[in-house]
Amino acid sequence: MTPFLAELIGTMILIIFGGGVVAGVVLKKSKAENSGWIVITVGWGLAVAIAAYSVGSFSGAHLNPALTIALATIGNFPWADVPSYIVAQMIGAFLGGVVVWLHYLPHWEATEDQGAKLGVFATGPAIRNTLGNLISEIVGTFMLVLGILAIGANNFADGFNPFVVGLLIVAIGVSLGGPTGYAINPARDLGPRIAHAVLPIPGKGSSDWGYAWIPVVGPIIGGVLGGLFYKIFFLG
Repeated sequence: MTPFLAELIGTMILIIFGGGVVAGVVLKKSKAENSGWIVITVGWGLAVAIAAYSVGSFSGAHLNPALTIALATIGNFPWADVPSYIVAQMIGAFLGGVVVWLHYLPHWEATEDQGAKLGVFATGPAIRNTLGNLISEIVGTFMLVLGILAIGANNFADGFNPFVVGLLIVAIGVSLGGPTGYAINPARDLGPRIAHAVLPIPGKGSSDWGYAWIPVVGPIIGGVLGGLFYKIFFLG
């Protein structure tokens, strides 16, 4: 498997499980309806872990343009490979959104809440405040990249590292996810948002493109800052 295909498939797996748990919680007549934020955060943590286990040996399982750019910024990944990784991540995220749509096909019409439908695919703020929302995405992704680099510096039993990264995702979700839904990943938000825009979802409403730049720009800034912080303060 090529790194390009690995990032595509890995990001698709990430969104199938991650978007899938949100759909199960928020869409009407799902057996998981109203099971809550803890279920969503655990589902996303497991989504990251499983996706990383699936393709980590082929591409390093970035699955996130913010992480790819951050690693390149601190010299841990070649800049020449950044565009192909990001393209693969975006395609995979879009395809993951399509699979989630198909999996919950009869539930879209049963759900009247347009915001809930969009929330399966993309994030949105609890309180719409441009600066506050941007800061939240910066802080969340700062902690993501810092945490991944710090975790990677530890010695674990073979194959345990992705599970610990999954726990990091849960920690970010329960502690920092409240303001914006913690996109912390431009592909995770933008790819499925495009899927929401083009798919024939009954009564879907707006894809909220006015907000869409925040979960792209915020994570890139936060990821780079997290990588630089680790390099300066942890490595010296």
